[in-house]
Amino acid sequence: MNRGQSSLPSLTDDVSQAKADLREYGLALLAGQVPSAQLEAAREATYASADDDRRQNREADPFPLDYGRGNTRVWNVLDRHPVFREFVQLPVILELLRETIGWPALLGNISANIAEPGSDGGSLHADQLFVPRPWPAEAQGFNCSLVLDEFTADNGATEVISRSHRQTKVPDADDAVPIIAPAGTLVALDSRVWHRTGCNRSQRPRAAVFAWYTRPIYRTQENWFLSLDDAVVESASDVLLTLLGYRTQGLGLVYGRSPR
Repeated sequence: MNRGQSSLPSLTDDVSQAKADLREYGLALLAGQVPSAQLEAAREATYASADDDRRQNREADPFPLDYGRGNTRVWNVLDRHPVFREFVQLPVILELLRETIGWPALLGNISANIAEPGSDGGSLHADQLFVPRPWPAEAQGFNCSLVLDEFTADNGATEVISRSHRQTKVPDADDAVPIIAPAGTLVALDSRVWHRTGCNRSQRPRAAVFAWYTRPIYRTQENWFLSLDDAVVESASDVLLTLLGYRTQGLGLVYGRSPR
């Protein structure tokens, strides 16, 4: 496989092209969809939340796909700032979600990752490793990340193996190439695409937010029923209630009815 950027789809502001790229490459790079004020709010909230975790000595177990201690994970950002609740239900993301895995779907998790200077990156993986092999012909999940700091070849940008959603074997990690993209880019990934956090060889941290969605037959990574503040649920839209599993059809019922 070509290790250059030609192996990746081009940055586009056309949602139809992004859908085509998802089918062809297993990923899409979409520009111009997140207002600058929303992007800045998400960036500020991510770094502020990481600082808050450190002040409170709130440290989660190490994420098993990270190497070393150079990657700072910020969990359950839905509770941290309203901007993240807005992000997970952006119309363009829901449109790509429907294209990839259909509707209804569940929000499995939304977290942030800050690759600190000198961080060692992460393990190559596909997001649906929890699905028994052989995998179904269709993706079982969808990942959409928001680039908060420009992704470069040296600052720990996500590295991907395009078209790996079509492979039946684990690909060679040496084929992974970094996504080079400006802040504000949406990176959409089919859950079968192999990828990893890159090594940050720069002098500055880089941050991104990752929203992970699955078909409704799978359990969410984050237990929303235990982790979310009541105020978040009470103010949630119908779409967000569906993504969180509070509004449901067929599965997760209470006395035969949707909980909300």
